[in-house]
Amino acid sequence: MLTFVLDPHLNTPLYQQLYHFVRREIETGRLATGERLPSKRKLSAHLNISQNTVITAYEQLVAEGYIYAEPKRGYFVSAFEAKLNQGPSQKSPGPAPQKHHVEPAYTYDFKTNTVDALDFPFPLWAKISREVLHNDDGKLLTAVEPQGYLPLRQEIADYVHRYRGVVCSPDQIVVGAGTEYLIGLIVQLLGRDKRFAVENPNYNRVYKVIQMSGAEVELSTLDDSGVIPESLETLGVDVLHLTPSHQFPLGIVMPVGRRMALLKWAEAAPGRCLIEDDYDSEYRFSGRPIPALQGLDTAGRVIYLNTFTRSLAPSMRISYMILPPALMERYKKSFGFYSSTVPRFEQHTLYKFMAAGHFERHLIRMRKLYKLRRSAILTALKSLPLAPRLSIVGTQAGLHLLVSLNGATEEAMVKAAQAANIRVYGLSEYCIRPAPALPKDVVILGYASFTPEEITQAIAKLGEAWRTL
Repeated sequence: MLTFVLDPHLNTPLYQQLYHFVRREIETGRLATGERLPSKRKLSAHLNISQNTVITAYEQLVAEGYIYAEPKRGYFVSAFEAKLNQGPSQKSPGPAPQKHHVEPAYTYDFKTNTVDALDFPFPLWAKISREVLHNDDGKLLTAVEPQGYLPLRQEIADYVHRYRGVVCSPDQIVVGAGTEYLIGLIVQLLGRDKRFAVENPNYNRVYKVIQMSGAEVELSTLDDSGVIPESLETLGVDVLHLTPSHQFPLGIVMPVGRRMALLKWAEAAPGRCLIEDDYDSEYRFSGRPIPALQGLDTAGRVIYLNTFTRSLAPSMRISYMILPPALMERYKKSFGFYSSTVPRFEQHTLYKFMAAGHFERHLIRMRKLYKLRRSAILTALKSLPLAPRLSIVGTQAGLHLLVSLNGATEEAMVKAAQAANIRVYGLSEYCIRPAPALPKDVVILGYASFTPEEITQAIAKLGEAWRTL
């Protein structure tokens, strides 16, 4: 029987403590491949915890491939060690395999493209999935509408109106497998002859997707309020992709005045358009919420983009765009033959999840959780001996911070952290081209995947690594 000490006084939930314990047992080989784990009932009784705690931990281990379930038999350890430690084949050698760069494993990785997967409501999602499979029978095998499952689009329209001030009908929504796919579709819809602009720095994949779709891409200039409208006139562009709710990675929350100026720019010439990427608008921690740019648009010049990868899980490749009526008509004529890129089963499950109010409750819970983590990282940074030399910005929204250390370069901060087995990210890594107007010697710390205890430990080690800079 598995035995270890669960500490109910920690901020880390019991199921996370159990998950990490079992995972370590498997990774170190103390639980062998094929070994059967204790049943949910027996383990919950042995550790004096609820069966739901055991179920949640087991389901996460299943999702990550550490264990697998067999109906009516239980849970078993996957061939974890064999997959990692397979030696070279004894057969005659073929062509030498191509070498790929492998990012080293760090004790702490402050990456920004992640969420806390352990707090995903796995049991609830699994329950809804089973209900969908049981009740819909053969309907799940039929093709879904090209724009996406209509009940899901209705839920999305209701949600973005109530929480983001977006004005649309379900008929204006297109569901797609990831934001990159939808951006490529937008380039086709607007035309490759259009000149696009993206923010610099930015999520570099946006630039690459537009470029690979055959359109010309320019880089827009930013100030403390975001994209400068006058720079767009200088660049001679027609379309701007922007992240006004929380500019990535600078963390700028674009004020209403700047939003109105950009709308005025878009309305000033035929064919101009704004692509509003609202990717992490759910996580705003201070000040009043600012409505989406789309809700201020009265001329049909804004395409609204959002995704569930940030609010639920990165592996959930369900995104959506909301097209102005005129563009939607063009979409139906030119692209109405496209099949939906998201399986009906996943769309139906998400619809049920939203319709029952689970999505909103999940967001409320995650906001509270991430707010605690934001508080933990700010407290830890301000408690460091070198705190007087630190400058911290980007704390209003999103799941990362920007930090600079007076007297230290970006390169020195990144290298000192790596020497301590910690990964931090320099702002320059997100610049498509050098931007002289941007702040220099800044690193980015994403904190979504850490517990408050891990944040405290990681920042203490980071402070020690930076002590001599």
